[in-house]
Amino acid sequence: MEKENKRLAVLVGCNYPNTRNELHGCINDVLTMRDTLVNRFGFDPNRIELLTDDGSASVLPTGANIKKALDAMVDQAEPGDVLYFHYSGHGTRIPSLKPGRPFRQDEAIVPCDFNLITDVDFRQLVNRLPKGASFTILSDSCHSGGLIDREKEQIGPSHVTTEISGTLSVSYSKTKAIPFESILEHLTSLTGISTSDIATHLLELFAADASLKFRLPLLELNFFESLKPDDEGILLSGCQADETSADMMTPVITGGKACGAFSNAIEMVLKKHESPLSNREVVTLARVVLKEQGIEQHPCLYCNDENANATFLCQLAARNSSL
Repeated sequence: MEKENKRLAVLVGCNYPNTRNELHGCINDVLTMRDTLVNRFGFDPNRIELLTDDGSASVLPTGANIKKALDAMVDQAEPGDVLYFHYSGHGTRIPSLKPGRPFRQDEAIVPCDFNLITDVDFRQLVNRLPKGASFTILSDSCHSGGLIDREKEQIGPSHVTTEISGTLSVSYSKTKAIPFESILEHLTSLTGISTSDIATHLLELFAADASLKFRLPLLELNFFESLKPDDEGILLSGCQADETSADMMTPVITGGKACGAFSNAIEMVLKKHESPLSNREVVTLARVVLKEQGIEQHPCLYCNDENANATFLCQLAARNSSL
């Protein structure tokens, strides 16, 4: 009998409760997506790992725990498997560490303990995939465009879409960004070290659990950043690298719940279109939803040409009969 391919997921929602960075909709985002993965895309609930910071999950979304979960998912991947990572929380940009690139900014997500996970970490995960396995990352966070280092832009800053007037306003909105200066201030308060070098603080606090970007020499870092010929990374980002993403409250007429604007747009697109959609179609339609809501952010798609037109999460048409 032919072996069935695995569908594996890691879902991370960070609300940062009782802090000045508190958000409200991120945990709702991943709980909703968990149901969607099971009911629409055929994921086994036992193969979905959930990390949240509200005390309801058994594992907190620290930097080390998120990377451990992602490493475990990639380690068990085989050809044909479908891997999915959904992150909803704060994002940030940090100055590039590479000489000669003083104005370049690199992207990172901000776990609940501020142990940043960077674009280099995601590139390294994608590079470890066995040939034939796919890894889709949906990041509903600020500055998330380009979160897989060197992935090819399919829909992004150079992509032009038809302008649509906003028709459905939201009652609450907060950006999901923590400025680099605030990250540095927080880490400095923990280390007590007087330096603007973020690597020094992260290595002092997290040692071997810090991002590869801060632990590896530049020559070795270049090796980890390199692309594989059969690269299977797929990034759906909530916004462009120079933009912010919104944490919002949907209007009462559409449910009145706190959520990430991009995560909510994805759910709206999937509910409206029951048949399988390509990755390109999902991002394009999500852009339309956000524009109609008057939300100024532009979701992006980064992947190779083949995956741009591949079906989002390899949905099978036969599954629609059970919806």
